[in-house]
Amino acid sequence: MVACLVLAGSPNKGPLAVASDAPYEALIPIGERPMVAYVVDALQAAEGAGNIVVAGPRELAPVLPPGVELTPGGDTLIETLGRGLKALACEERVLVVTGDVPFLTGAAVDAFLAACGDRAADIYYTVVRREDVEERFPGVKRTYVRLRDGRFTGGNLVLLNPAVYGLIRQKAEEMARLRKQPLRLAFLLGPSFILRYLAGTVSLADAERKVTALAGITGRVVVSRLPEVAVDVDKPGDLEMARALLAKAAG
Repeated sequence: MVACLVLAGSPNKGPLAVASDAPYEALIPIGERPMVAYVVDALQAAEGAGNIVVAGPRELAPVLPPGVELTPGGDTLIETLGRGLKALACEERVLVVTGDVPFLTGAAVDAFLAACGDRAADIYYTVVRREDVEERFPGVKRTYVRLRDGRFTGGNLVLLNPAVYGLIRQKAEEMARLRKQPLRLAFLLGPSFILRYLAGTVSLADAERKVTALAGITGRVVVSRLPEVAVDVDKPGDLEMARALLAKAAG
């Protein structure tokens, strides 16, 4: 079984603030329950999931079930990840999931873990094809990357070797510094890679190799047919859809 870390530290100061006055995104109600509760439910339902740690504010404590540990989050997502991994310091691999994917199911978690095979790589990252997302969630707005293999959106499940957190943090901070310097960012990725991406000739395997080379880790992309792993709630329209669909599912 794999230990699980839920990243749930984001204050509700973004687009969702107009739809809910909850102090943290994880506490935004969907039906009669906070959003993070749906994520924890899915992990508890997964046969391959073990220990569950939620990294976030102390205000989450009353909504978490017995046996789920709460550890303080950080000021950024990458800092919250680091604090959560520290709470799971003895684990060889950790399943990381964000706290804003209320459609997640135990079956989707188990399917992802099975797809990770021998789990020898440092990081496994989920992606979902556009057609699978739009079939299950018509009209949902997602950002897609055009690759030679098709159009994909990122998932919210990552299987991670905690030992490489330092490398990941360093690279994430570097990318954040360069986000407003496109020329330097292009230099980091390499001009040939940028040109191939613009031409639509970069494949999933190419992207996998590029990430591995940039971060100095071994990484694998897992294509999931279950869009529940990709559709998160970060806009008022997403929240409206989640409330409607989950209310319907509850009968």
